[in-house]
Amino acid sequence: MRRLGPATRLRFFVAALMAGAAMLGTTALMAPSSEAAPGENCTYYSDESYTTVVGQYGRDCCNNRIAWGTKTAHHECGGCFICTPPPP
Repeated sequence: MRRLGPATRLRFFVAALMAGAAMLGTTALMAPSSEAAPGENCTYYSDESYTTVVGQYGRDCCNNRIAWGTKTAHHECGGCFICTPPPP
């Protein structure tokens, strides 16, 4: 049986290293995106009575982006916006 020379061993080592890096990169790309952060979900109101909603910004529980209306100084943040499926 023939023994492998130092140059061949180095080539195998580099090939194995590159294959490992490719697998790690593929795994990182396949990782799920970050979930909705409830603290970033804010509902905005017209005044300090907090009765008339004028906007919402953040993500719903299905991780869809919610962005509508106006941002005001009167807001409450937290919780999860209701996830509604898109119309058919």
